[in-house]
Amino acid sequence: MLLNLYNHIVSLYTKYFKKGNPRSIEAKRNIALSFFIKGTSILISIILVRITIDYINPSRYGIWLTLSSIIGWLSFFDIGLTQGLRNKFADAKAKGNNELAQVYVSTTYAILFLIFATVWIIFFVTSSYINWADILNVSQSMNPEIGKLAIIIFSYFCLQFILKTITTIITADQQPAKAALIDVIGQFIALVIVFILTKTAQGSLIVLGIVLCGAPLVVIVFASLYYFNGSYKNYKPKYSKIDFTHSKGLFNLGLSFFIIQIAGVVQFQTASVIIAKNFDITSVASYNVVYKYFSTLTMLFAIFITPFWSASTEAYVKNDIEWIKNAVAMYKKLFFVLIFIGFIMLYFSEEVYQIWIGKGKLDFPFALSFWACAFFLLSMFGSVYVAFLNGISALRVQFLASIVSPFLYIGVVILLIKVFQLGIYSVFMAAIIANFNGYILAPLQYHKIINKNKKGIWIK
Repeated sequence: MLLNLYNHIVSLYTKYFKKGNPRSIEAKRNIALSFFIKGTSILISIILVRITIDYINPSRYGIWLTLSSIIGWLSFFDIGLTQGLRNKFADAKAKGNNELAQVYVSTTYAILFLIFATVWIIFFVTSSYINWADILNVSQSMNPEIGKLAIIIFSYFCLQFILKTITTIITADQQPAKAALIDVIGQFIALVIVFILTKTAQGSLIVLGIVLCGAPLVVIVFASLYYFNGSYKNYKPKYSKIDFTHSKGLFNLGLSFFIIQIAGVVQFQTASVIIAKNFDITSVASYNVVYKYFSTLTMLFAIFITPFWSASTEAYVKNDIEWIKNAVAMYKKLFFVLIFIGFIMLYFSEEVYQIWIGKGKLDFPFALSFWACAFFLLSMFGSVYVAFLNGISALRVQFLASIVSPFLYIGVVILLIKVFQLGIYSVFMAAIIANFNGYILAPLQYHKIINKNKKGIWIK
């Protein structure tokens, strides 16, 4: 009996991970590994929220979240370069041009260093003139502490954008599980340190900032050294390989991603600020808990969808349209399964919050959970088509939609809060409306390219 079970397991492993299209086999292996890695990441994130609130209390946690969101606008200065590198690297590697891939890597590192070194100097000089307490709607006595925290977080973001280029390269090489593992290790180290702090020290925003920002950076540094002296030695960034003539290709593609990123930053990074200004700082914590709870749906879906981006690049370059159709059909089936899971999560949401955060610590209106669930389900549906379009660099339609969506989001959320007097769930309602590209335009564009073989604006 045990022998039959063993043979059955071996047979299934061979069927799913050894036979078939090499691109599909690689994707399946990454998906299987990502289940463990993403599951660990979700668990760490859930635990970290609880012990962080216990360490610094809900109000200070709201300050941390809001300040991180404001400084998250720093992602503007990436100018879409890392996403541009992802496509350029995958394209060069698919064509067997390792030297060009190394040039793209080296040039991206150089450009990012120049950009973020300049940005950091400007912020460091001007930060002392910023009244953070007024921006966050808290006591003026906290301004010096928040000012120091702002410099810590800002420094982290600058270094992260440069150093995380390695994870972009790994993901472009269709190995997103390895890239995710780097993040998880950093999360785990931060979790352990914060847990120790809850038992040995008094709550401090500054200490929290150093731990949550420092641990991931140390891991990324070691990961970069490991990979660039190992399996990615051929793509190791070198000063001699920096060629700014190739920056045009990165910038042209990156500019489209940049505008698209702006829409995302406006939508996601302003939510905490809008809530803090129109409600209170503890409402930011409530919003964040609900966001993290339902975002586990997209984290689960990301396990499957992440390999699709770079695999689409290779498949489209090689004109393997049938593989793309089969992949999209598979993702549609998976989406319906996740709808069912989402409804179950919504039904038990109140009980989960009480167990997770503690009874009575924060308020969680059902409407907040309902609209969060709706937002993430619609986002997952659109992400299948967006991942494909990003992979083949067909960004024009998404680019045009992204010019409109930030203004639409801000206008709708202000209307819902100020005129209709709706609660903090307005940020999710506005996000659904502003994200029309994902669930309307992107599926239409995919259909035009794959099923109708249309060109023009659809393929640009």
